Amino acid sequence: MPDEREKRPRGRDRDREREREREQEGPSYDERVVDIGRTAKVVKGGRHFGFRAVVVVGDNKGNVGVGVGKAREVPDAVRKGTEKARKAIRPVALSGNTIPHAVTAKFGASQVMLKPATPGTGVIAGGGVRAVLECAGVHDVLTKSLGSSNKLNVVRATLLALGQMQNAENESAKRGKAAVDLLPPWRKNNGSAE
Repeated sequence: MPDEREKRPRGRDRDREREREREQEGPSYDERVVDIGRTAKVVKGGRHFGFRAVVVVGDNKGNVGVGVGKAREVPDAVRKGTEKARKAIRPVALSGNTIPHAVTAKFGASQVMLKPATPGTGVIAGGGVRAVLECAGVHDVLTKSLGSSNKLNVVRATLLALGQMQNAENESAKRGKAAVDLLPPWRKNNGSAE
């Protein structure tokens, strides 16, 4: 038993080994640290600092997840946030390089509005909204962040908005219309822009 304990890496070596294992496993993801917040706890000898990292992870092909990690050190908080984000990855409905339709979502006091854009527009967004959309694989979109600018709530509102997305095919089946009628003008096959 004592021999097995001695063989296991400790401290920084253990962290390096975990990093190597994570690199070898599964597909590669685009990881973005959106926010690092610091909190202070006042104790007898001074202050103890803690850190909260908000991390967005996506494959740039329609899957995205968000994680929050808390620790006494920044690298540990980022690592925990990344692990949680990888576990929370979920698919998002995309329409080419943009989103299928306009949507508004609210989380807490933060509100995010997303609108599809013509090809070549780019991601018109700031901060947390941009990180989530780029990790999800959206290349052309217009956004507006309303209400609170709390980064974690803005990121969660963006995820809610992406979760509300419906493909034109699914929505047209529900409404009893042709899928072409629900598409934006630049995506219609007949080329007519109304």
